[in-house]
Amino acid sequence: MARSKQHTRIHNAHTPLIVKLSSNIVGLSFLPAPTSTRVRSCALGSSRAAPRAMAPRRRRAWPAAAAVFVAAVVAAGFAAEAADMVQERLTVGMTIVAGAASTGAVCLDGSPPAYHLHRGSGAGARSWLLQFEGGGWCNDVRSCAERAGTRRGSTRLMTKVEIFSGILSNRPSMNPDFYNWNRVKLRYCDGGSFSGDSEYRNGSSVLYFRGQRIWDAIITDLLQRGLAKAENVLLSGCSAGGLATFFHCDSLKKRLGGATTVKCLSDAGFFLDLSDISGNNNMRKFFSSLVSLQGAQKNLNKDCQNSTDCPYLCFFPQYALPDIRTPYFILNSAYDVYQFHHIFVPPSSDPRGQWSRCKMYPGACSTSQIATLQGLRSAMLTSLKQIQGKPEAGMFINSCFAHCQSELQDTWFARDSPMIHDKKIAEVIGDWYFERGAAKEIDCAYPCDSTCHNLIPSDQGGISGAQSGHMKRPLMREDLKVIQYQF
Repeated sequence: MARSKQHTRIHNAHTPLIVKLSSNIVGLSFLPAPTSTRVRSCALGSSRAAPRAMAPRRRRAWPAAAAVFVAAVVAAGFAAEAADMVQERLTVGMTIVAGAASTGAVCLDGSPPAYHLHRGSGAGARSWLLQFEGGGWCNDVRSCAERAGTRRGSTRLMTKVEIFSGILSNRPSMNPDFYNWNRVKLRYCDGGSFSGDSEYRNGSSVLYFRGQRIWDAIITDLLQRGLAKAENVLLSGCSAGGLATFFHCDSLKKRLGGATTVKCLSDAGFFLDLSDISGNNNMRKFFSSLVSLQGAQKNLNKDCQNSTDCPYLCFFPQYALPDIRTPYFILNSAYDVYQFHHIFVPPSSDPRGQWSRCKMYPGACSTSQIATLQGLRSAMLTSLKQIQGKPEAGMFINSCFAHCQSELQDTWFARDSPMIHDKKIAEVIGDWYFERGAAKEIDCAYPCDSTCHNLIPSDQGGISGAQSGHMKRPLMREDLKVIQYQF
């Protein structure tokens, strides 16, 4: 198929329909963004100057509880559609990888790895979509030991049936380009984005960091089930699973050979090397300790490692991406809520809680807070400039408060899904994979986009916490009836 000329289209701002904020933000300073994707410093502390601390602002009373979240009620016009989706939802059983333990491919607790496979049909019978599950990380013995006793570290504790929706749906009306492919969800139980290869022993206690072996074992099993004869493959993932795609994209292409079209998609996995608002770079410290503990360095991109004295920095996508040769698509919010809450404005940077209401309720952010958040968007867009000129690359960078948008039906492809230039996420990714036209879309700055579904992760733990779910969020509390959900 002839390749269409591609270019990046930046969504121009239009009149905001939901959030009413002062538009007079001219002259407000943003955080400086990096000008190069190459590593310049290995420092674990501050990498850039942080914005000045804001003066305390008067706060209205607001319901606050660590596990209480507020969600908008779906409009009556969409209730029937949602009910149909529930009634016809696809559930897929778990497959345990037999014999994986003999190769050392085990979860944190020693249980075997697993995946969920729904077979393709018709024209999609020889096409495969492999989706890495997400769910945070662990970077020290204590956090990994705790994780080993949860569904994030043991297949014994996982749900044995998964709902396939969004990019995993089998309905053409909900997943027009990939509905009839073989679709696989790779369960996540190693705490290191499928990258580690080590173990920790303390007497009779053992923690297994075998993410790389888990990946190898699952692929070996799937090759025997038809993946070896694949004509088309899309490797994708959400959050920590989106990060995993950067580690395995080129190796999968090499393993499948030149006859197979392989492309990769990262959804909410473009975690930035970024200082928080107080000037500290906690992610460098976190990823450095993770790579060391889990023995991940030997599995990181070799070309990236040759360009830096700090191999752990190749755990950051912005440094690994320049050396990845397989076509890539980046799906991310410019205001990714996980990065907003835990990297850009973590609790340690806001001891007085001045950002608490803004985090939980975007419509409550002050004008100065919105201006500061533009620094997060600026850093994201600057880091992605490296692929804007590559015709084989694609991107959908919207201005919604969200984290993971490909597995959720209402954000992937539904009647009211988020759009940029009247194109939904599924449409742009389909255009990119099949080379049907332009596939680089960048949204205007918040709060211009009225198509957004603003989503808050149901888990509000720290960096090591798992992203376990999402809820649709209102932007204007007084305009929508709200319900409180307890998790």
